[in-house]
Amino acid sequence: MSESGKEATIGILNEGAFFGEGCLTGQPLRLCAATALTQCSVMRIEKKSMMEVLHREHAFSDMFVAYLLSRNIRYEEDLVDQLFNSSEKRLARILLLLAHFGKEGAPETLIANISQETLAEMIGTTRSRVSFFMNRFRKLGFVDYHSGGGLQVHSSLLSIVLHD
Repeated sequence: MSESGKEATIGILNEGAFFGEGCLTGQPLRLCAATALTQCSVMRIEKKSMMEVLHREHAFSDMFVAYLLSRNIRYEEDLVDQLFNSSEKRLARILLLLAHFGKEGAPETLIANISQETLAEMIGTTRSRVSFFMNRFRKLGFVDYHSGGGLQVHSSLLSIVLHD
């Protein structure tokens, strides 16, 4: 949240993700907070223990550095997306990312219940704009709503992101 009261969702983390690693560099101020959208387990690792493992276990250290680099690349992509793409393209992109399109293995086309308000925060627009685009995506067959609040994302949604 900014001093003027604006909130932003920086990212949604998946299973196996790290957060709070800024403390490893002595970051004096906590800049982010984490909120669970679904039921999950979180493991807290003391700074001293994490530093020891990073120095001692080279395979873990390599994996952690690769994770940080890939997340940094994702943040850069998100910034470019925010600066240069329309709200509709940003929404399509975030839905595809949440469904894990382009990642190893089969995409999880069914996204757990996520509110339009959260999606609006993530792409930097209003909930009513997200509602408008989601209705358009549904009518075009790009997404389907399922009972229980799940959202199915079809790979055809890629056409929105790729079309210029």
